Amino acid sequence: MKTLLKTKHFSSFQIIILGFMAVILLGSLLLMLPFSTRQAGGASFQDALFTATSSVCVTGLVVRDTATYWSGFGQAVILLLIQVGGMGVITVAVLFSIASGRKIGLMQRQTMQEAISAPQVGGIVRLTGFILKAVAVIEGVGFLALLPGFAREFGFGKGCWYALFHSVSAFCNAGFDLMGTKEPFSSLTAYHGSAVVNLTIMALIVVGGLGFLTWDDIRRNGYHFRKYRMQSKVIVCTTLVLIALPAVYFFFCEYAGAGLKDRLWMSLFQSVTTRTAGFNTADLAGMHDSGKLLMILLMLIGGSPGSTAGGMKTTTAAVLAATAIAVFKRQESAHFFGRRIPTESIRNAAAILLMYLTLFLTGAAVISYIEGLPLLTTLFETASAIGTVGLTLGITTQLCAASRLILVLLMFFGRVGGLTLIFAAVSETQKAALHFPKEKITVG
Repeated sequence: MKTLLKTKHFSSFQIIILGFMAVILLGSLLLMLPFSTRQAGGASFQDALFTATSSVCVTGLVVRDTATYWSGFGQAVILLLIQVGGMGVITVAVLFSIASGRKIGLMQRQTMQEAISAPQVGGIVRLTGFILKAVAVIEGVGFLALLPGFAREFGFGKGCWYALFHSVSAFCNAGFDLMGTKEPFSSLTAYHGSAVVNLTIMALIVVGGLGFLTWDDIRRNGYHFRKYRMQSKVIVCTTLVLIALPAVYFFFCEYAGAGLKDRLWMSLFQSVTTRTAGFNTADLAGMHDSGKLLMILLMLIGGSPGSTAGGMKTTTAAVLAATAIAVFKRQESAHFFGRRIPTESIRNAAAILLMYLTLFLTGAAVISYIEGLPLLTTLFETASAIGTVGLTLGITTQLCAASRLILVLLMFFGRVGGLTLIFAAVSETQKAALHFPKEKITVG
């Protein structure tokens, strides 16, 4: 194996993809073991692959109820896959190298840089250590906040497991839950009015979706927002907008039958969870089509770069919006906070948008044709998969093998990232030996 790695030089992007594929395959094999399920015989490869992919890609779409189908061992495997997928396969690998005392080489540092979207190689090892400590503290706080309520309801031992599982799942934006013991596939609907559960889960989702570099900025600069990196400023502002505006819509246009308090919690929770988390406290199938369409758009945007979340990323949406504003104002370049956006970033954002829309729409059209389902329903499902969200209108368990395979591929694409896959296929930058003549073309 070492000889192969020496003769074959993998790019950072290829290593990231191979790492995710290896963990998914290992997770699938573990979930196929006879003692991974409550029923004798174990899971089929199809169910195990779907569940492992959904776990590593921190999506939350399931074909089997997590609480009632998987045994304690199976649930532990799922939780471990969620943790590895949320932190990033490469991040976990580097942490093991640091713990074993091995020297971190330049190639490992470059791969880590790509994995967490760091601006430079310098300080990667220090940042990795900070990530580990931050994850432990944040998930620990979430565990302690959820423990009293779950312990009262389920008993201390089971309450500890439930608190740990949901804290990790929420922070990693995975959306897996163990509430199927109340009602299969019910998610957190039983807690739609619980302030503790709502606030804790929402806080974990938002913090996990901000990104490791944004945490580092907050740790270094505290409340001095002006000192933040431009990217961190964009992430924080975009995140607040994408939480506040949809929450207002949900409050006034959905959940009309709920009381004021429950309506407020459900509106805020659905606005937060749509950003790649996958939990829900309301009946999504009962929403208006306009509400479902808004959720589709939010799911496609997703979280932020270098975070536990997937999707196109908040920065991609912000760059596209800033570019459109610059065009409308007939300005030469787009900018944020007095800083000009590089042309390369705008090109990358446009390419990502095109790739996501193409795969999202194509996948939905194919599944709609195969299953005979309404297009809006399948659009919701494919947006949830490629955005690594995990929300569903209840059709996941009814899909055939071909449709599930489409969702598996979309989940994988959404987690590793569109540009990562493209750059892995084209490992070297193609530099043109000459430039073609320029000629104007009218658009719009």
